[in-house]
Amino acid sequence: MYQLSKELAVVSIENPIETGDEVTLVSKKAAQDLDDPRLYLNRELGWLQFNVRVLSQAASLRNPLLERVKFLAISGSNIDEFFMKRIGGLKQQVAAGVQETSIDGLSPQQQLEECHIALTDYGLKKEKITKNLFHALGKKGIEILDYAHLSKTEQNESREYFYDNIFPLVTPQSVDPAHPFPFISNLSLNLFVTLRYPNAQEISLARVKIPVGAGANRFQKIGSKGHRFVLLEEVIENNLDLLFPGMEILGCEQFRVTRNANTSKDEEHADDLLELIETTLQHRRVAPIVRMQVKPDISPLQRGRLAAEMGLDEEKDVFISEGMLGLNDLWELHNLDLPELKIPYHHPVDHPQLPKERSIFHSIRDAKEILLQHPYESFTTSVERFLYEAATDPKVRGIKMTLYRTAAESEIINYLIQAARNGKQVTAVVELQASFNEQTNIKLASRMEEAGIHVTYGVVGLKTHAKMILVIRQDYKGLRRYVHIGTGNYHSGTARLYSDLGLFVYDKAVGRDATELFNYLTTGFTPKRNYSKLLPAPKTLKKALIEKIERECLLHSEKNPGRICFKMNALEDFDISKALYKASQAGVKVELLIRDSCRIRPGIPGLSENIRVVSILGRFLEHTRIYYFKNDTNPDILIGSADAMRRNLEFRVETLIPVTNAALIRQLAEFMDQQLKANVNACELQADGNYIAVNPHPRKSTEDSQQKAIKLAEKRLHDFKRKRKRKAGHANIKK
Repeated sequence: MYQLSKELAVVSIENPIETGDEVTLVSKKAAQDLDDPRLYLNRELGWLQFNVRVLSQAASLRNPLLERVKFLAISGSNIDEFFMKRIGGLKQQVAAGVQETSIDGLSPQQQLEECHIALTDYGLKKEKITKNLFHALGKKGIEILDYAHLSKTEQNESREYFYDNIFPLVTPQSVDPAHPFPFISNLSLNLFVTLRYPNAQEISLARVKIPVGAGANRFQKIGSKGHRFVLLEEVIENNLDLLFPGMEILGCEQFRVTRNANTSKDEEHADDLLELIETTLQHRRVAPIVRMQVKPDISPLQRGRLAAEMGLDEEKDVFISEGMLGLNDLWELHNLDLPELKIPYHHPVDHPQLPKERSIFHSIRDAKEILLQHPYESFTTSVERFLYEAATDPKVRGIKMTLYRTAAESEIINYLIQAARNGKQVTAVVELQASFNEQTNIKLASRMEEAGIHVTYGVVGLKTHAKMILVIRQDYKGLRRYVHIGTGNYHSGTARLYSDLGLFVYDKAVGRDATELFNYLTTGFTPKRNYSKLLPAPKTLKKALIEKIERECLLHSEKNPGRICFKMNALEDFDISKALYKASQAGVKVELLIRDSCRIRPGIPGLSENIRVVSILGRFLEHTRIYYFKNDTNPDILIGSADAMRRNLEFRVETLIPVTNAALIRQLAEFMDQQLKANVNACELQADGNYIAVNPHPRKSTEDSQQKAIKLAEKRLHDFKRKRKRKAGHANIKK
């Protein structure tokens, strides 16, 4: 259950908010006071609710077995990141004595307490699901065995393999007056060993780091046939005599730590941003520990000793887990070559308006706007091809591109380097502060600079999150600008896993706006910059969105009711939330497709009875950002990189672009309507912050919205080919 703060649970006659049977009632007086913090849900708790929905996918029997394993791995990795970023940030605020409350009325300390309750509840759910999932794996011949249950022969073979292949990677470290407690790296799995010399009274301590990812798999295969495994930490724990020969092993406890990742420094006072980010990464490595995970059988003495050494509150910062520590390693099981236990591989279709035999620039020029839906339509044969042709087309004069996240071995980087070597002017705006992608971006930036690409790091004080490419080409009528704007990263890997949109545009005004925005990114100068079509943040985007919401209220009538539909990762911004409450009060229908956290409480009489919030989960991560306004009879729809979050709207460079082609507007409207009607893998937010499945028990054959999107993409390609063939037939008849 979503844990409500004590303040939210208070009931008063003057201004009641009652929670019970998953219904929240707010008096008319409260509904009129849109600054009342009780009207807004907490961001951190909303995100934790999202991760519970991810975890539920690991329990869903609709999903093939190894897909359930994948969702369990994702859920665990998500929680790791939540501790690193969100819990770490809250702890910093508490340590600094921050008393300021969030817009939902909670102080940092209160948020930590609420999160601890929610995380404890998550842990109980996770343990049950993990146990059931491992049992189901065993039934399918994928056995995760206890070391003690191996035969003597299997134990000997395991010991021999460990000695030859893993033992050299392990470095035990003693803990005594001559050897202070060793540094424990982030997300590392460790053994804390208690031992002594034979017949000695004095106790010794040692730490052993499990070398997962350093050439050793977490799941150690047993035997040459089948899929039988034992965890690496169990192998090491049962062969400690090799690490401590002649010593008596008295005890061995597992523990895993998570460190704060919020170590950014003030870049405004930095002379060298690249050097600043590299320093930040070094500081992150030794940042304070915010969580320790242990097994239930750890001795109270060692638990207390470890907590004290790491500066942790034993009651609040130490989490007990019966199952394996570090669920991200479950990807090893998901990667087993067992296609019958996975969702069939998805092959994206080529976009019908981008035939291979024709220049992509000619196709874009003729269409004016081409909408891309990834991963349903191929990223490789659209966006990557766009850059490849830009690099090799002798008529292309220049390429400008933003890079937030991309693959370490990226064809996109190769094409930019190829373009530079072909004598084209190439500019890359690289965001060095993309969370957990900093090191990759530093290496890629250096590689591009060595190839002669003009690399810049954006505007001081702002993250560059916009997804934009500008290609300048010498056409028959002079220089022409071709633009791509997307909702997702230029990353070939995530383009297969995330649901995103992209738009190719051939439009003079958009080209000028893109040029203006790149000039801002490469100089940081902020003179009067006028944009006729693009809506960039932080300058104009937030104000424009609020104005569009207000316009919808003014146009609304009983005969012609207004409608607003947003699709995004998160809705966190107070001003946008407040404006949507006002729209609901004016009678406008507000439909929100929000993947994770949402500030708004839907369904409250007099406030939000016209608001519906739906969260979609599936095989692909929903990552699209769409803003739709009915606008009387002239639909206004925008796509781009920005969520309705304060950080995106005020502290990042983002951009939204209007879609003007009537057919594409219909396509996007149908896409959102399909998700709003989804009754599989869809949950609806309630006023108390809980989510309820739209259809808790769907039939096995019922398709979810993502499966329908796959079929629609295939149908668009089929219909286009059939139309083109028919057109070619008519042309032959005329001849």
